[in-house]
Amino acid sequence: MKVWLTCCLLVSLVIPSLAAETKMKTAERIQAASTVLDEIESAPDQRIPEEVLGSAECVAVVPTMLNGGFIVGARFGRGVASCRTAKGWSAPAFFTIKGGSFGLQIGGQAIDLVMLIMNKQGMDNLLSSKFKLGADASVAAGPVGRQAAAGTDWKLKAQVLSYSRARGVFAGLALNGAAISQDKDSTREFYGRMVPFNTALKGTIEAPKDAYPFLSTLSKWAQTASGGQPAAQSDEKK
Repeated sequence: MKVWLTCCLLVSLVIPSLAAETKMKTAERIQAASTVLDEIESAPDQRIPEEVLGSAECVAVVPTMLNGGFIVGARFGRGVASCRTAKGWSAPAFFTIKGGSFGLQIGGQAIDLVMLIMNKQGMDNLLSSKFKLGADASVAAGPVGRQAAAGTDWKLKAQVLSYSRARGVFAGLALNGAAISQDKDSTREFYGRMVPFNTALKGTIEAPKDAYPFLSTLSKWAQTASGGQPAAQSDEKK
């Protein structure tokens, strides 16, 4: 019992610490997410396969998700997501991702995280603004390379495909147990008011100018993955 209470106490101390470290202005997070996606997709052989990115309904990026702890590990990150709409990529939605893990861990590590929501079920979970990977939505490590390997069942395997980059190495990542919920503080900071996930991700509102770095980068690589020429984000012309 004492060990369990000690573990709970450590988790309660670690996660707020990680949350403070990942706190950045929303405009900075938009730019950081754009940079992460651009660098990953610019890699010659280690990238999200074009077929996979071209099939994604939504893309979520967490620049600098932190893992840390001693004996009890913790994960925490703040990210930004956008979904396909009839007019292009939606206005950004801000979220947090967090979850604990037990096992021998000493020290910490920062990773960049990319999640692709691959189908309507996964999108519905994202739109709910609060769900748990591996429980409410199936998640799997995504394939890496110029093209998805022949014979893989990534289209049917999971609602969410996840990737991580740490120390320059990019690979699929298993994220079972991580909880995703709307980052309300960041949403209010960015929009000046509370904007529900549904409102942003369904394209009900136009994206503010500060969202262009991420949306333009996302549009560029998604167009390339779909076999078309890179196109500017439609809202940028307004």
